[in-house]
Amino acid sequence: MALDQETLNQFIESVRRYVRDRLIPLEMQVAEEDRIPEEVIDEMKEMGLFGLSIPEEFGGLGLSMAEEVAIIQEMGYTSPVFRSMFGTNVGIGSQGIVIDGTPEQKARYLPRLATGELIGSFALTEADAGSDAGSVMTSARRDGDDYIINGSKRFITNAPRAGVFTVMARTGTREEGGRGVSAFLVDATLPGISLGKPDKKMGQKGAHTCDVIFENVRVPADALIGGKEGQGFKTAMKVLDRGRLHISALSVGTARRLIDESVNYATQRKQFGTEISNFQLVQAMLADSQTEYYAGKCMVEATARSYDAGEPVSLNAASCKLYCTEMVGRVADRAVQVHGGAGYISEYCVERFYRDVRLFRLYEGTSQIQQLVIAKQIIRNAQNTL
Repeated sequence: MALDQETLNQFIESVRRYVRDRLIPLEMQVAEEDRIPEEVIDEMKEMGLFGLSIPEEFGGLGLSMAEEVAIIQEMGYTSPVFRSMFGTNVGIGSQGIVIDGTPEQKARYLPRLATGELIGSFALTEADAGSDAGSVMTSARRDGDDYIINGSKRFITNAPRAGVFTVMARTGTREEGGRGVSAFLVDATLPGISLGKPDKKMGQKGAHTCDVIFENVRVPADALIGGKEGQGFKTAMKVLDRGRLHISALSVGTARRLIDESVNYATQRKQFGTEISNFQLVQAMLADSQTEYYAGKCMVEATARSYDAGEPVSLNAASCKLYCTEMVGRVADRAVQVHGGAGYISEYCVERFYRDVRLFRLYEGTSQIQQLVIAKQIIRNAQNTL
């Protein structure tokens, strides 16, 4: 455990108060203006949220997986756009460097990622590469002491604010698939980098994504993560377990908010002369949501403890991601149903959350990718026991 229990409890409580007293009152404003106030971003930096998973030696908090899960559940209680602002720094934006970066890369980037001075952005997805990450076509051609990168990336989170991109680019042949993909740390100010117009999304207003175009971008050879070609795909795979647990915890926290909103509404709204919370069919929806929330919470926390113990967790992490992201979608749907017509009106937060949580089933691997990961692993396990 990175923090002693008392310090961890204090940190969790401070995040809980910040979410309820500061962030929840801003949700409607952020959604309408499609931006998080700069002073709020500065506050999250001051709290250390950008450096949750970055080792203490580089200025981060160095939280264990179980501790990170506890914090992210609290952040899930408010609009997911707030978590998205620092999420890339906590996840793939830093963890690829932590796991496979050279000492020089760690010293150059991690301290600034930990403070939020630098925003990291992960550039993997392309028009024809997403779930099939091994089909990346953005190229990185060696030219003396440099690489020249050409290609376009799509739906890149935090790209408009990014100071450094982790770019997945092909250094090998197309036939090599993932084995020919390398990862580069590319400073966003380099000549040849341009951004597309911001994407207009279904939800999560205030969290910005756009295309990133690389045209003959020259990067030094020491920008190659780990200093070795063909390791980028493997690096991405190494950080997936942590990323999937992170999103699972976020889903659990959001489910808790949706249940609380549903209960509060049901105990105040009257129909047929009584509160609708007295109707058994409404109670059934609340009971189903609470049960599924609790199941997801237990799954995530148990898998996080296994991760910290050094046990293999890829199977369970994929199971958490599949279950928790699908679960919060069902909880959001029931929340709208409990609210009735009011749930379809933007004045009530459940309408926004209904749209926001739909994304959880797509990134960090779609639900269908999780199903494939789970099935292949249990089949492999069965074959190994024969």
